Amino acid sequence: MATLILHPENQEQLDALTAVAKALKVVFELGESPYDPVFVKEVLEGEKVRKSGKKGLRVDVDNLWK
Repeated sequence: MATLILHPENQEQLDALTAVAKALKVVFELGESPYDPVFVKEVLEGEKVRKSGKKGLRVDVDNLWK
């Protein structure tokens, strides 16, 4: 059949999705994100800054390898 990947944002959503899968007798797997939570937090904060119109961290590419 098909694979469905869901990304619950909190424990309440995870519990609800797990309950629905069990009620429908759907086989499911629970797994952790392969990404470091600190790294994910930094990326999300950077996106927030960029979307708010502020300039984020700038890298001088001319001096990148010096």
